[in-house]
Amino acid sequence: FVFTTNYFPWLTIIVFLPISAGSLLFFLPHKGNKLIKWYTICICIFELLLTTYAFCYHFRLDDPLIQLAEDYKWINFFDFYWRLGIDGLSIGPILLTGFITTLVTLAAWPVTRDSRLFHFLMLAMYSGQIGSFSSRDLLLFFIMWEFELIPVYLLLSMWGGKKRLYSATKFILYTAGGSVFLLIGVLGLGLYGSNEPTLNFETLANQSYPVALEIIFYIGFLIALAVKSPIIPLHTWLPDTHGEAHYSTCMLLARILLKMGAYGLVRINMELLPHAHSIFSPWLIIVGTMQIIYAASTSLGQRNLKKRIAYSSVSHMGFIIIGIGSITDTGLNGAILQIISHGFIGAALFFLAGTSYDRMRLVYLDEMGGMAVSIPKIFTMFSILSMASLALPGMSGFVAELIVFFGIITSQKYFLKPKILITFVMAIGMILTPIYSLSMSRQMFYGYKLFNAPSSYFFYSGPRELFVSISIFLP
Repeated sequence: FVFTTNYFPWLTIIVFLPISAGSLLFFLPHKGNKLIKWYTICICIFELLLTTYAFCYHFRLDDPLIQLAEDYKWINFFDFYWRLGIDGLSIGPILLTGFITTLVTLAAWPVTRDSRLFHFLMLAMYSGQIGSFSSRDLLLFFIMWEFELIPVYLLLSMWGGKKRLYSATKFILYTAGGSVFLLIGVLGLGLYGSNEPTLNFETLANQSYPVALEIIFYIGFLIALAVKSPIIPLHTWLPDTHGEAHYSTCMLLARILLKMGAYGLVRINMELLPHAHSIFSPWLIIVGTMQIIYAASTSLGQRNLKKRIAYSSVSHMGFIIIGIGSITDTGLNGAILQIISHGFIGAALFFLAGTSYDRMRLVYLDEMGGMAVSIPKIFTMFSILSMASLALPGMSGFVAELIVFFGIITSQKYFLKPKILITFVMAIGMILTPIYSLSMSRQMFYGYKLFNAPSSYFFYSGPRELFVSISIFLP
């Protein structure tokens, strides 16, 4: 690295710390499962504290420009730069990543098989996620985006359920297929109109393209980001992946991997290709509205508990797409708040679904029933978080969805009749959410006891599980 800044490289340290400290896991004693877990938790806590310190003392909230910027020449013959920087858009997802990953290391406590590799892959994901949220260079964004796929594939195929290889293969085919479009878009934007590749976000944001070319770029990026988001019809990998993955992997997928697609939509499609975005935004809103209705209806028909929660995630992503398509400050704020709010709610629901599976060994809703008596604390947390998921007033989900509603209603771009129609259909989606959410609680916790409980102590929630669920519940 050739340093071209006088500042302390906060972001480079924050990006590299998890994976470099995680690689030391392989030098720890073989029989030290507890040592490996404590070491991973310490790394995550230290990283979270470091990030929080850097953002509190070195990030000015009144400055709309990119801060903590770093720009180092990386690969000489290709003119490739290591450019990092954050603004108000990336600060939320980065802190969310740190907070939830720390709790995921606690949630993954029961994992004992190949414990070092498991924890190393989680830390590698951590680095990749922070790298993609703080990249200010298109090619660096693509590398971090791709770097994410390997740990997820291994976590799925090694620690998943019975159909883990099928779901891991489906995941990698979808996401790698989407990445081809991303790479073509990155190279097309970078090489357009000059012999020297221009990959800097700031330079590209000020560049103008012919409308036809901009539309082609937009479609390419949209396909790549739609797979990760996921936007229908490119969403079918998500329920399979969630249905088979270990619940700690589900937490990582639900709260960050899905959010990277939405972040990319704002960061690339909205910032770099504004004309094409204004052309496509009505279509985004239509797709988002269809997604809310479709995923909520499909969720109702799922027998598998984790798949039902996964479809609810797809439904909630519809609000983010509508917020991004509304082209208003309010709508965009609502979308970003929904990204963070759903990151907490989705992670918590998957965690509680996983802990109840650890006790009952039941995954199908029609086999469950009467669990509230045996696991009262999990039942209480699950009920509260289901309320947050269905956007009960006073919960973060309600605030996020309400701001998205305001964003679409106050948008100057659309006529009154389409706005009323879209809002009406979104409201139907918000009615469907309580139906699948509450019926899930009813099938799991109420009614008669359908299983034989081996011992009451076995079902009692431990302090670790209560700590994780309360830590997610408070924000």
